[in-house]
Amino acid sequence: MFLLYDTTCKGKIKKPLIDNVTDSIKSLLDKGVKEVVLTGVNIGDFGIFDPKKPRQNNFLDLLNQISKIKDLKRLRISSIEPNLLNNDIIDIVSESEKILPHFHIPLQSGSDKILKLMKRRYLRNVYESRFEYIKKRIPNACIGSDVIVGFPGEDELEFTETYNFLKSIDISYLHVFSYSERSNTSSLLLNQKVSKIIKNKRSKILRELSNSKKLDFYKKNINNSHNVLFETENKNGYIYGYTENYVRVKSLWSNSKQNEIVNCYLDSIDSDFSCIAEQAVELKV
Repeated sequence: MFLLYDTTCKGKIKKPLIDNVTDSIKSLLDKGVKEVVLTGVNIGDFGIFDPKKPRQNNFLDLLNQISKIKDLKRLRISSIEPNLLNNDIIDIVSESEKILPHFHIPLQSGSDKILKLMKRRYLRNVYESRFEYIKKRIPNACIGSDVIVGFPGEDELEFTETYNFLKSIDISYLHVFSYSERSNTSSLLLNQKVSKIIKNKRSKILRELSNSKKLDFYKKNINNSHNVLFETENKNGYIYGYTENYVRVKSLWSNSKQNEIVNCYLDSIDSDFSCIAEQAVELKV
């Protein structure tokens, strides 16, 4: 279940109250929800109401308070930008039994030139630093990323920088997007537009890289037991779910697995990018 909190208000960051978030989570738990996903716009900016004033609470404070909710089983953090993801947040995830070892950190481009044109608040070295620290503290963590291809000014050199960087790191999966123009954005004024043909070509290359990276990540997780939260839908005789570190799992349908966290032994990887749990242990966590 996704829990969305608003962090924007007329161009400024709005400070949601920690109590409001924790109360919402408790309400979801009362309805039988087993996993909550924190999502929003710039969730790492939690607690900033007026940029000129010190915040009373930050995202780390929020995670600490949520972790104290007795009946919460699983908390997943959605997309968080690298400049807002600090070592303290990574540390609490590494030490928590409730916050899941899954990070989605948008890169957008592996070229500092393009990141500057995009007006991102970080450069590639910041991303690399966060990535390395996660792998140091949580070796089995899933790390996904967003990438945009075809941003104005991205020539073959900048795209190659992005590709080589992503190939060199142990990324788990990619969400690949082709740049599209939107009204009232500064990128409309940029020169060196990239053709649709080239954008499609680059998108295909990165999606193939993503498939390869995901397969490598899944291979590291088979032949081991994992706790899997199964969904409720019967899909052609199978039930699907996710491990703590976001490996998709399929197992033979059973009513007893619906909306339950089950300890499973992952045997192999199917053609639909799911790990097969043929020997699912009927042990509810």
